[in-house]
Amino acid sequence: QVQLVESGGGSVQAGGTLRLSCIASGLTINSACLGWFRQATGKEREGVAGIDTDRRTSYIDSVKGRFTIFQDIGKNTLYLEMNNLKPEDTAMYYCAAEPSWAFRCGHLETQGPRVLPQFGYRGQGTQVTVSS
Repeated sequence: QVQLVESGGGSVQAGGTLRLSCIASGLTINSACLGWFRQATGKEREGVAGIDTDRRTSYIDSVKGRFTIFQDIGKNTLYLEMNNLKPEDTAMYYCAAEPSWAFRCGHLETQGPRVLPQFGYRGQGTQVTVSS
């Protein structure tokens, strides 16, 4: 049984930094596509950053240069380092994963983070609130 557990959210002022963590169990992150998507109140889910099976990373334009996705294989944990946070980053952030053999994993490579909300495994989310 695959479980993804996020942590690290919180409330910060604009310009602040947060690091989100996602601990995976039942799935080895070294053989999966992974990423983060978010959902703000009243808005649709939005893929933010992904990492594919070749460890290539992808980001949506609005977070490029501010967010960094990375993983610690030994801890089976995915991270999202978020710098220079803006009020528009306020949302619930979810970790998502697909096994390497899944077709959606291939979609991450070809279509980028926008496919992340479609991934089959996701966590319960962690809230990020950025005040101006």
